[in-house]
Parts: sequence; C-alpha cells; structure tokens
Amino acid sequence: ENRRALRDIEKLEEVRATRAKMAADYFAKHAGEWDSLRSLHVAESEVESAIASILSAAPLGRALDIGTGTGRMIELFAEQADSFTALDNNSEMLRLARAKLASMNLSASAAARTEIMLGDFNNLPLGEAQFDTIFFHQVLHYAPNPERAIAEASRVLASGGRLLIVDFAAHDREELRTVHAHARLGFSDAMIERAFHQAGILMAHQTAL
Repeated sequence: ENRRALRDIEKLEEVRATRAKMAADYFAKHAGEWDSLRSLHVAESEVESAIASILSAAPLGRALDIGTGTGRMIELFAEQADSFTALDNNSEMLRLARAKLASMNLSASAAARTEIMLGDFNNLPLGEAQFDTIFFHQVLHYAPNPERAIAEASRVLASGGRLLIVDFAAHDREELRTVHAHARLGFSDAMIERAFHQAGILMAHQTAL
C-alpha cells in the first residue's frame, strides 16, 4: 500500500511537472500576443471596469500583481498604489512587461515605485504581510495547485489587505488544457471559498461577468 501510494504521488508530481513545462513553453511562445489572447473570452474593458469598481472602496496601498504577464495591471493601477510589485515566472513575459513599462503613460514617481521581478507563485520570494492589495489576474488557472498559490498570497498579504482573483468560472472546454496550457478548467465559487477559508481569508465579494 505504501509503495502504491508513493508511485501515485510520483505520477502526480510528473503530471504537475509536465503541465508546468507546457505552460512555460506556451508563455515563451505566445508572450508577444498575450494581451490579445487574454481578451478572447470576456471583453477586457468589462473585466477591468469591474476590477476598478471593486478596488475603489479602499486605497491600494502596497500592491502585488502575481503573474503579471505583459503588465496590464501595472498600467491600470500603479499610479494609484503606494508601491507596485509585478511578479512573473517567465522571463520572456518580464522582458515584455519591462519594455511596456517604459512606454506606459505613468508619472515618474509611479514608475519609480514600480518593481518588476522574477518569481514563482508557489514560493513567492517575498516576506510576510508586505502587501495591501494582491492581484491574480487571469493566472490562477495555470496553477496545478491553486490552493497553494492562494495560501502563498495570503502569507504576503497584510492584515486587512485584499486579494483579488479574476478568472474563469468552472467550464468543460478541455481544449484549453492542450491549446492554451490551462491546468484548471475554471473555478467554482465553492472551491475558491474553501481555498480562502483554508488560507485564513474572508470572502468579501463575488462578481460574475
């Protein structure tokens, strides 16, 4: 029984490693067209309007964008934040984000307060309770273990801070696994609530588009 359990764990780790490599290869290949790919599903203007409305209830403070991609959240919210850290585990995405930052219409002070860095959402290279606002913008479905990613975000979230997740509702479009390297086919409200509860986060708001 123990040997069988160990083999099952090894197979699971192999599957996760394969999916992580597939996602990394996908991002490296499609980084240049990431903004257009991301908007294939729901109009980005609708999503961004909903994000801005939710966040308007309180100051952003120290913001962290996990899986920043080409840096769209920087463009939208860095000006409003006391500081803005944008993190991604794909160097090609970060290269594009840095290039995009240089062309953004940010004030000099906002640009100076913005840091773009390499890092993995499973093991954030950041200290505890450092951020007041954390984004997972269309990135959690790439996580083989989203509960772990949420727990890591909780670790670096300051007391009274906010964690914003923008992602797909649960669906059955299997082609997104192979074509777009999705590890998860969306999330049910119940799954996110459980993950929040396990991480010690209170679910304060839910919106469907």
